[in-house]
Amino acid sequence: MSPDALWIREEEVCALLTLREAIDALEAGLRLEASGGARNMGKTLATFGDGGTLHAIGAVFEGRGLVGTKTWAHTPGGATPLLVLWDAETGALRAVVEAFALGQLRTASVSGVATRWMAREDAAVMAVVGTGKQALPQVAAVHAVRPLRELRVAGRDRERRARFVERLRAQGFPFAVRVTDDVAEGTRDADVVTAVTRAERPFLHAAMLRPGTHVNAVGAIALAREEFAQDLFPRCALLAADHPETVRALSREFRTWAETGGDWAALRPLSERVAAGRGRDPAADLTLFKAMGMGISDLAVGSEILHRAATRGLGRPLPQPIRAAPTLL
Repeated sequence: MSPDALWIREEEVCALLTLREAIDALEAGLRLEASGGARNMGKTLATFGDGGTLHAIGAVFEGRGLVGTKTWAHTPGGATPLLVLWDAETGALRAVVEAFALGQLRTASVSGVATRWMAREDAAVMAVVGTGKQALPQVAAVHAVRPLRELRVAGRDRERRARFVERLRAQGFPFAVRVTDDVAEGTRDADVVTAVTRAERPFLHAAMLRPGTHVNAVGAIALAREEFAQDLFPRCALLAADHPETVRALSREFRTWAETGGDWAALRPLSERVAAGRGRDPAADLTLFKAMGMGISDLAVGSEILHRAATRGLGRPLPQPIRAAPTLL
């Protein structure tokens, strides 16, 4: 392999990996985690200026000889997320990957993996609550693992709902689409419900869900946000998360549950489910997956992108920086 590292641009990321392939890559990363070959680096952030935040998240893949961090500064003027990959043995820079598309792939893919292992095999009706930028990839990820017959779209803003449906139809999905501003109407008799909002108060209640429903809770990744009510927990036969430690720190829904008698031991890592190869118990009432974001997801998708870019001659070569400290005196 060339000693040069690669700079991989957004358009190359999109050309190198489909969502279905990203789901498979992430599932392989979760199997590596379950075997002890992959570990997360905890999220960290610092605030600055007028609402700016500096972020870092990462993982180590000792099983593949690769480590990496994704970092970005979120500002009122925008952000530029980058995934930086290094060789785990030499510390050599392997790649810098522009990470907007990568971020959407990994966020959607983890819901795809969760739906593959936690939803009913015959699931064909999905409800998505939320019509922001992550909603379309979330729908596509579920459709990739459970071909949909019908999608219900629930959102409060009529114009945003209309724009979202236009984007859906432009993708040529084969399923029927129904639109509503009422969450209860949208989720009634749905097999899979994905919540991907910035809500600060719970809007999804147990009475809205029939037995056999799988829920992907994706949007509330900070203590100020909540999407589902506490009455879901007693009905859940299985609770899983991408990274339970982050759920303990940053999920208001789960912290309230634990403070009122919930047992953290009941929340299992998704990697455990994947490695065991067990699907949904046919007798289960509800299943709930909580996504918070984790470095293993970024590294699983990013390592596959790097492999494909190197194999196909894509990416712009970057000279290796000197890996020894220069003598200054």
